[in-house]
Parts: sequence; C-alpha cells; structure tokens
Amino acid sequence: MVREFMTQLETSVRGKLITPDSDEYEAARKVYNGMINKSPKLIVRCADTADVIATVKYAKEENLLLAVRGGGHSGAGLAMCDGGIVADLSAMKGIRVDPRSRTVRVEPGCTQGEVDHATHAFGLAVPSGTVAHTGIAGLTLGGGHGYIVRKYGLSLDNLLEADIVLADGRLVTANKENYSDLFWAIRGGGGNFGVVTSFLFQAHPVSTVVGGPMLWNLDRAGEVMRWYREFMVNAPDDVYGFFAFMNVPPGSPFPEHLHRQNMCGIIWCFCGELDKAEATLQQIRDRLTPAFDYVNPMPFPQLQSLFDPLLPTGMQWYWKGDFFTELTDEAIAQHIKHGSQLPTQLSTMHFYPVDGAANRVGKNDTAFSYREAKWSMIIVGIDPDPANAEKMTAWAREYWRALHPYSCGGAYVNFMMEEGHERIKATYRDNYDRLVAIKTKYDPTNLFRVNQNIKPVTV
Repeated sequence: MVREFMTQLETSVRGKLITPDSDEYEAARKVYNGMINKSPKLIVRCADTADVIATVKYAKEENLLLAVRGGGHSGAGLAMCDGGIVADLSAMKGIRVDPRSRTVRVEPGCTQGEVDHATHAFGLAVPSGTVAHTGIAGLTLGGGHGYIVRKYGLSLDNLLEADIVLADGRLVTANKENYSDLFWAIRGGGGNFGVVTSFLFQAHPVSTVVGGPMLWNLDRAGEVMRWYREFMVNAPDDVYGFFAFMNVPPGSPFPEHLHRQNMCGIIWCFCGELDKAEATLQQIRDRLTPAFDYVNPMPFPQLQSLFDPLLPTGMQWYWKGDFFTELTDEAIAQHIKHGSQLPTQLSTMHFYPVDGAANRVGKNDTAFSYREAKWSMIIVGIDPDPANAEKMTAWAREYWRALHPYSCGGAYVNFMMEEGHERIKATYRDNYDRLVAIKTKYDPTNLFRVNQNIKPVTV
C-alpha cells in the first residue's frame, strides 16, 4: 500500500515523501505537543505550491484522510493524522518584505519569529502571538493575538489576501474583491476551506518596545487583578499587558530567592513613545511595587521570543480557553484558588487583552466572532514528563470549569483541544451558518476536516 502512495506521487512532487520506512519518519510525525502520537501512512514535505496541489488532488482521488501541517503548533495535534496523508508545509519558508507599501508576503511554513526577523530589518512588524516558534499560518487562520493586538488588531485583521489550494486542486487568490466569501471565512475559520500557500500581510511601524515581566507574590494576586481589570481596559492602545500565574524559572534573569516560587505577574509591551511608556511604568511601580521588575526597552523580536527557551518542542501540553468581557470579583476568587495550585513548574494561566483595535472590527466582518471580548484566557498544563500528563490535564479542566460560567461562552479557536461540535458552534455563534454555507460551496466532501471542523451540509 505504501508503495502505491510513492509510485503515484513520486513523479508529481519536488519535495520529499516520508513513509514509516523512512529514517526521518519518527521525527517528521512529531509535532509541538508531545502528547500527540499519530502515525500517518505518508508525509509529503511540500517544496512549493505545485506540491500542495498534487497532494490535495491525490488525497481527494484516493479518499484519504488529509492533515495539513504548517508550524505544527496545534495544541490539539491537528497538524497530524492517523492512517492518512499529511501535507507538510514546514519547508515553505519564503518571506518578502516591501517597505514602501509596508506589506510582507509569507509562505505557510514560517514561524512568527522568522517573520519578525524579516520585518524588523525595516522597522516593521505584523501582529502575531507571544511565542516566536508558533507557526504563522495556523495562528492567522484562527485569529492571532499578541503584544500589539490592541494597537493594530488581530493577525487576521492584517491579512490582505491569501493564495489558497481548494479541495478540487484549484489555486485561487482570495481578498476583499475576489473570492470575498472565502476571504471572509479564512479569517477565523481555520483550515476548513483549503490550504493557504501564501499570505499577504499589512505590517506596521514597530521596532523598539518597552516590555518584559513584573512579578508579585501570590498574596497580592487579588489586589493586582482588581487593579489590572480597571487599568487595562482604559489604557491607550499602545499599552499591553497580559496577566499570568506562573512558577518562577530557576535561572537568569530571575533572582535566586524567587526561583520555583508560584507568583503572579504581568508581561508588558509598550509600543508607543518610549518616554510615555516610562512615565506609565513609574506610576505602576509606585502603585503596585513588584517583587521583580524586568521591563526594559528592547527590540520587538526579543520580546516576542522571551519565553521560547522555556517551551521547546516535545513538551506535554493540555490547554483550555475562553473569552471574557469582564473580570468579576467572583472570577478573581476562582483564579486565585486554581492559579495558585500550579500542578507542574511550567503550567500557567494567561489572561490576554484582546480589546482596542480588535474590538473596533464588527463581529460579522470576519469569521472571528468575539469582537466584544476584552480578554482571551488560556489555562495550560505543561511538563516534559508524560507521567504528569493526567495530573495537569485534570487541573486545567477543573480550573476551566470554575471560570467558564463567567465567560462569554465560546473560546479562541487556537486555544481549543478536540472539544466537540457544540463547542465549535459556540465559538462562531451567529457566523456559524454562514461558515457552513461557504464550507459546502468550497469543500462539499469535507476533505479538510482535520481541524476544528465546520461540517458542510452534504456530510
């Protein structure tokens, strides 16, 4: 059977075909989340768009389960499949910055760190996430929120057009003028509609920012959270800070007396005028003197990659998320109860602002629905040891159950595990039926279903 795969595709692709007999198979089937253990029959490491077209056509003709891998960062492991074929785009890493139009064209194998590196040379940045080795493709198709979301919107708000291989193998370019329904759908609808082989982004003038963490002892968590909920929603758009419960890593730059302590913190990013940032920071320091303060001017890519060394590929991950419009006293009490009981050293809770510019886009203007949300929460259990997977999964689920009653009801699609159809519908709300119609139009047989799946009416 494997030989049949090879025979039919060998003459159609320039990239590498990896089977279970290949030396690199074990490495090629691994993704960012070490909990994921899937075994496809074939991985096609695509070299270019032509390879993607050939792989999609073959999967459709042979009725094979098809997964699409960009950066491989999906917590739910949706970049890999069992018994099917994987279109691995990780080798497609072309980036071209046009400083005159402040645009950047990006291929789907790029990480946000690679995009940051290319754009920073021109004093520009594209809104993305908070971990540099996150794949730019999955991040954008699901939303994309990070340090400059309040100033410049979600990653998908900065997408100008995309080249997409459809289920029938056609390559189309979707933007506001052409295939506008498809362009609407991919901005938040994930990989349900095709394989994006090229993204064109609007970039923005971001170079040096003032950023980094402030930490406080846990007994001040309630005070900090109550102050934070008022400060953040009223702050100028160029001020960003996400709240976290964390265990202090045992190393630089953290002082030894704080190592391995559970603490709370805010990780800041000021992307406006540096003197205004320092004035605001001084007010915060005077109001809430931190136990540790590492907020400094730094190049934006440095802030983007600040936590990368703590989070290498292969860790055990389990995460749960929700959107919130407010942070009530009752919710704060539950955060303190569960956030102070981190099950492993790397486990954490992050409370990300998603207001500002992101709130000024209509909830029906893109597939991304929760435009009224002020925060996006992720509760995540992380550890290198599989023996701790059950413990941290139970903690994350219990924490989420305690906070969900205070949420908007749906979650950021990139922060979801495989949680069922009703959860997907709750995430898209009144955009869901429109997404189903577009899915039915472009992928009536649900070829692209290894994702947070929107089923066509024909299936």
